[in-house]
Amino acid sequence: MDIRNYTVPDIFGNDTKDIVVRKINDILSNIRSRGIFYISRKDCLTGYDVTEFYDWDLYFETLFLSYFGVHKFCRNNTELFLDAQHPSGYVSRTVRSPRPRQHFKPFLAQTALLGIRQSKDSRWLADTYYYRLKKYLDYWFWYCDADRNGLCYWDGSDHSGMDNQARRLGHINVMEYEGADLNSYLVRELDAMTEIAKELNKPDDAKKFAEDAEVLRQRINEYLWDETDGFYYDRSEKTGKLNKIKSIAGFMPLWCGAASREQAERLVKEHLINEKEFWTPYPVATWSKSEPDYTPGRTNCCNWMGPVWMPTNYMVFRGLIDYGYTDIARRLADKTFELVVSETDLREFYNAETGSGLGRSPFWGWSSLAYIMKAEVETGITNSGLQNCSFAILDGFTL
Repeated sequence: MDIRNYTVPDIFGNDTKDIVVRKINDILSNIRSRGIFYISRKDCLTGYDVTEFYDWDLYFETLFLSYFGVHKFCRNNTELFLDAQHPSGYVSRTVRSPRPRQHFKPFLAQTALLGIRQSKDSRWLADTYYYRLKKYLDYWFWYCDADRNGLCYWDGSDHSGMDNQARRLGHINVMEYEGADLNSYLVRELDAMTEIAKELNKPDDAKKFAEDAEVLRQRINEYLWDETDGFYYDRSEKTGKLNKIKSIAGFMPLWCGAASREQAERLVKEHLINEKEFWTPYPVATWSKSEPDYTPGRTNCCNWMGPVWMPTNYMVFRGLIDYGYTDIARRLADKTFELVVSETDLREFYNAETGSGLGRSPFWGWSSLAYIMKAEVETGITNSGLQNCSFAILDGFTL
């Protein structure tokens, strides 16, 4: 089924059509006028008015644009980051103000694959950039796995992108906690490299990446799953113990397919839709309500200890669909859609209890995925799949 067969009213409903058209066009207008900068001899994309370029933000921003037939930033921004790669393979997660030890989160290969699948052109990756991608991925496993158990650690909470979850991951430069989120992202990155190697006719590389992805899935279950609690936690490399703090990171093994059906059922039924934990009036809370410092509203610039953030909502949403929880995924898509429709402008994140917008305004970055979630659940189409993905375009909007 092709999403082009759906008009805007079919996806969003006649009563909200005009609102959706206006709001999406506002997002695209902001991207055109405020989100594209000419740097290093190419147009590059950012979702922020601070004109910084960030790592995982890029993947979700280009994922949104993929539904409007725009793919050039997948290549341009990937090259922008890889052109600044250190000989060790290290790629800073920011461009204008590089952050030592904060390696680009595992979304770079996924972004590259998103672009080459749309453009049907992998030639730009064939030599230099393909090997730079391999070195970037190698850096994670060579330099961010001190105990050599196959799981990588974050530099600290700031590195993870969940800026103030320090009680979960420690502060900057602690380099201690093997993230349930990080290693799930790495699985998908290995899967993406498998597909890229196939595109470039490198069967030996493709086989190795696929094998490494399966091993990492096993490691996630061996080291990060707690059978008693039915939840995935982060693990300290110093103590070997799980850091039993419930955050939205614990659901990321659904996103990469690491969880078994039984594990997925426990995650969803015991925790995700548990109103005492993550299923707030506007789900999904990024920090469990059962944690003593749960804070659903704004306490600082980027609060991840309760508020709703769209990229994590999207990853949970896709995991639900992959494991057959379509009804819950639809409920989540509908509640997420309510957040963006109720505000005048798109916002950076949202209060999990009241639904009020928080952070930057107007925002044209990854929060735009709220509209895509609604479209995906109604059509059964996704552009975020890695294997044999055929791309869809939403009619009625142009960039």
